[in-house]
Amino acid sequence: MAGLRTRRGSGLRLLALSGLGFCLMLQVSAKRPPKTPPCPPSCSCTRDTAFCVDSKAVPRNLPAEVISLTLVNAAFSEIQDGAFSHLPLLQFLLLNSNKFTLIGDNAFTGLSHLQYLSLANNNLQTLPRDIFRPLDILSDLDLRGNSLNCDCKVKWLVEWLAHTNTTVAPIYCASPPRFQEHKVQDLPLREFDCITTDFVLYQTLPFPAVSAEPFLYSSDLYVALAQPGVSACTVLKWDYVERQLQDYDRIPAPSAVHCKPMVVDSQLYVVVAQLFGGSYIYHWDPNTTRFTKLQDIDPQRVRKPNDLEAFRIDGDWYFAVADSSKAGATSLYRWHQNGFYSHQALHAWHRDTDLEFVDGEGKPRLIVSSSSQAPVIYQWSRTQKQFVAQGEVTQVPDAQAVKHFRAGRDSYLCLSRYIGDSKILRWEGTRFSEVQALPSRGSMALQPFLVGGRRYLALGSDFSFTQIYQWDEGRQKFVRFQELAVQAPRAFCYMPAGDAQLLLAPSFKGQTLVYRHVVVDLSA
Repeated sequence: MAGLRTRRGSGLRLLALSGLGFCLMLQVSAKRPPKTPPCPPSCSCTRDTAFCVDSKAVPRNLPAEVISLTLVNAAFSEIQDGAFSHLPLLQFLLLNSNKFTLIGDNAFTGLSHLQYLSLANNNLQTLPRDIFRPLDILSDLDLRGNSLNCDCKVKWLVEWLAHTNTTVAPIYCASPPRFQEHKVQDLPLREFDCITTDFVLYQTLPFPAVSAEPFLYSSDLYVALAQPGVSACTVLKWDYVERQLQDYDRIPAPSAVHCKPMVVDSQLYVVVAQLFGGSYIYHWDPNTTRFTKLQDIDPQRVRKPNDLEAFRIDGDWYFAVADSSKAGATSLYRWHQNGFYSHQALHAWHRDTDLEFVDGEGKPRLIVSSSSQAPVIYQWSRTQKQFVAQGEVTQVPDAQAVKHFRAGRDSYLCLSRYIGDSKILRWEGTRFSEVQALPSRGSMALQPFLVGGRRYLALGSDFSFTQIYQWDEGRQKFVRFQELAVQAPRAFCYMPAGDAQLLLAPSFKGQTLVYRHVVVDLSA
């Protein structure tokens, strides 16, 4: 029995010891650190460094503890967004002597510990804007040996180099020729003309029109359009919330060619010029919120109106009507108390096509263009309170439209022609001299206008696209800027609407198009 107890006790002790050993094994197993991911076949790795050759992409299965990564002879050309975000502890990144051509905008995101970055001897021609901004503690940057194109896309780099605390080895431009071999750090910012503009289609008004006249009334913005096709003067209102022109009201006008709004003593009037059935003046009644006919315009005097111009002289309101019939006369009307009354017959039997009021140097003038003779210049006589013929613009015998603008101290006339070139003339003190001819076969409309210091000219045609020209201050001429697909335009109208700068193009044959002037920063 004693022997049996001895053997049984020994067995129990062995069982206890084996259980203890098993528990110890479990504890050791629980404390064992996880296995380090294998080093990619193209890399040599230590605990905190990786050196990779001929990699087809940025290796993804590197230890998260890696603080130094070198890629040599990489078999890919683009560093994509977030390429190194799986290595948040990275401090040294050497990407030199590869064939990288593109870098994603956010390629270095997540590298808040990066101190040294080498992109030398690659094929980089440009760098994404602010690519180095996330690298808060970057101390050294090497971009040497790249073919940087020093255009507007590199302007941000010049600005960054001027303010960064990062040490950057000298970088040189490979292009354009004027900057070739220039040090990027030394490029003057004033040499970068990176702001350009564009006219983009903003709104399509689904109807033809032959004139457009914007106006302000009771702090709201409107535009009146003559629409002979639907027998109306259509008034649209600018919606500042929707940022669109919206339908507002219509004035019946079976053959309208021009609808001219005038705000006189806080009252709104619209002169409706028609080819047939007489012309009228309508008044907006704020009590009934509708237009009512105020008076007729003498049909014997104004037979075939083609254009209207409204203006003030010495505090008095006037409007003039260009008459294009053989028997009619271009006429001047003056506001008096409660209506407009005939004031002067200006130009009879000459098929007048357009009017332009010019108030410069304290001498109000009215220029009348005609399809049968040279444009005539009238000057206002304050003693007679009438316009007096002053002379002709003999260089352009048959102008469809006449507009003017000032550039610096000089005054210019723009005259469109249906047959032959349109002309730009400059006033030389006693006469006009031609400074430019613009091809414009089939032109019925042109309009110079100013947007934020930039001067443009819209020139339409019945046979080709509308041409937008921009004024070159150095050459004192217009240069071709952009084409707009406007079909048979009959007018162009610049309309600032809040922060939207709009160009309206009424079309005789198609939809009326609204373009927006946009400013583009090429360095962005």
